[in-house]
Amino acid sequence: MADRAPASNSRTTLSKRQRQGHVMDAYDRLPPDLRAWLAQAALPWSARSALRHWRKTLLSCGGDTAAAQTRLTQIEKRQMSRDIRRIWGDRHPSCGG
Repeated sequence: MADRAPASNSRTTLSKRQRQGHVMDAYDRLPPDLRAWLAQAALPWSARSALRHWRKTLLSCGGDTAAAQTRLTQIEKRQMSRDIRRIWGDRHPSCGG
């Protein structure tokens, strides 16, 4: 009998790319305000993705780091909302049902 890979949660809408390079080095190079936000983030953001969103939101918020952190939280909640509905349906408590 062939070895089987462990089951994975394939129902998520999160990207399934393999990380390359030194993940912690990339994290360590992030701006301190972004690292502080990532420390409390609910999703496993890659340093690359987080930095891309950070730069975009910081620009749209006129350099206001607190506003950029708030915007990243909104982006994260929207992503989680998609997964919650897809995986658990509208009866999940966070969907109001």
